[in-house]
Amino acid sequence: MHIEPKQLSRDLSAGDVVKTVGLISDTHVPVRARKIPQAVFETFEKADFIVHAGDLVELAVLDELEELAPVLAIRGNMDRPEVSGALPKMNSLRIFDWKIGVMHNPNVLYGMSKMKEIAKKKGLDVFIYGHTHRSSIKWVGNTLFINPGSATNPIPPFAGQASVGLLRVTTEKISPEIIKI
Repeated sequence: MHIEPKQLSRDLSAGDVVKTVGLISDTHVPVRARKIPQAVFETFEKADFIVHAGDLVELAVLDELEELAPVLAIRGNMDRPEVSGALPKMNSLRIFDWKIGVMHNPNVLYGMSKMKEIAKKKGLDVFIYGHTHRSSIKWVGNTLFINPGSATNPIPPFAGQASVGLLRVTTEKISPEIIKI
């Protein structure tokens, strides 16, 4: 009997059981933004989980997001001491048999090599990261690397647009999307 391997894909079948994961990073509330934009709550309205990839600045951001769905969060380089003390540097979750990891800054400014090394070592199918404030979807082999960008503070501000991400996950496929808000 031949079993097809799991795959990352942009397409999902209509009959698949889908878990939706909202991806957010670099909110910087209240330092660079007063609050999380309403468009984030609308985008994540049907999310089963939310992953925050760091630079919350205040833990109150998690309280707001947890009104929508359970939140997995990690600390970023700009987080206040109470956030840094409460959250790990890296974390992961499993959805079906997929392992999804998150880290704020896996040396992303130096290219993909460190991120690929971490993903391989941790056995990740998906690696979510932040820090750059720029959204990105990159496929390397069977691993998805995704940065949702910043929901409040895109860089460069004159050329960027605030964004979040969504992962639609089934037992067989993962489909990523960046949503401009």
